Amino acid sequence: MDIATIVGVLLGLVVIIGAIAVGAGKELFFNIPSLAITIGGMLCATLIHFSLPQFLGIFSIIKKTIVAKVPSSSELIQKMVNYAAINRRDGALALEQEISNVSDLFFVKGLQMLVDGQESKNIRELMTLEIQYLQERHSTGKKILEFMGASAPAFGMIGTLIGLVQMLSNLSDPSGIGAGMATALITTFYGAFAANLIFIPLAGKLGIYSKAEVTAVEMITEGICAIAQGENPTAVREKMQAFISHSRREEVKANI
Repeated sequence: MDIATIVGVLLGLVVIIGAIAVGAGKELFFNIPSLAITIGGMLCATLIHFSLPQFLGIFSIIKKTIVAKVPSSSELIQKMVNYAAINRRDGALALEQEISNVSDLFFVKGLQMLVDGQESKNIRELMTLEIQYLQERHSTGKKILEFMGASAPAFGMIGTLIGLVQMLSNLSDPSGIGAGMATALITTFYGAFAANLIFIPLAGKLGIYSKAEVTAVEMITEGICAIAQGENPTAVREKMQAFISHSRREEVKANI
């Protein structure tokens, strides 16, 4: 679980709501029509822009930014080295009992193909196709969050324009202009708040996790293919360490 995402959102809410609570006119910052225009308009625009299944997957996308399951580089390298040693010593069929100890479905598929005696070329083709569609799914999720981050301020501005029209249509009471202007501007606040504290940062976090997961599955692909080619544990380790920066290679170096 990514605690940073939860802490960042909660602290942001505390800072902004706390600043509002300290100041005067706190009641002006809660306006149901403004919320309806900003949030409702953003959700409707998202529903128009994306398909219904994609729209309904919003909560699943947000969940991925909080609960991320990306295996560490050192764990992947050590597992591959161990599997390479088993393959060299006992053959590919001996890896079948290791499949039950792996929770990652992509990893399981690669090991199963290895146990089934698939050639390295066939394994790479299938796993590369899986990676391609993984990237497309992540890209769609990121686009949804980015679209919501862009449309929230836009509908906030629309709400402000509606409020200004209503205010300017009734200038008979000059004393009410200030309160009317404040009410008109609150929708802009809602849009900027939702976009810059929630949707745009979540889109960025999803992009970071997407890159990390793609790197992990690419490491798995290289390791499985190297084992399928009969390479020794040392060669498998060196090949997988190519994904790691030079400064961290000693830190994640697997035991053989």
